[in-house]
Amino acid sequence: MGGIYTDSMLTPTRYPEAPAAVAHARLRALRAEQASAALEGLTSNDLYMADLATDLAAAEAAYVGAAVTEIASLRAALDGPLRG
Repeated sequence: MGGIYTDSMLTPTRYPEAPAAVAHARLRALRAEQASAALEGLTSNDLYMADLATDLAAAEAAYVGAAVTEIASLRAALDGPLRG
């Protein structure tokens, strides 16, 4: 079985953090940047805000994809392959 977990699915083996955790940290950092930009009055800078919105959308998609993949991998490791 490939991936980030051992067969027991209890101990990470390849990465110090799971990819979903890393993606979530990136998303939180971008949301903090967005809040900070609002506090500093940067919301009128259309180019900056559009770039930030693009980064947020990409980070959200990466987080959801990583989380779904981890859930599916864990389910497969615990229950075996789907048949039928």
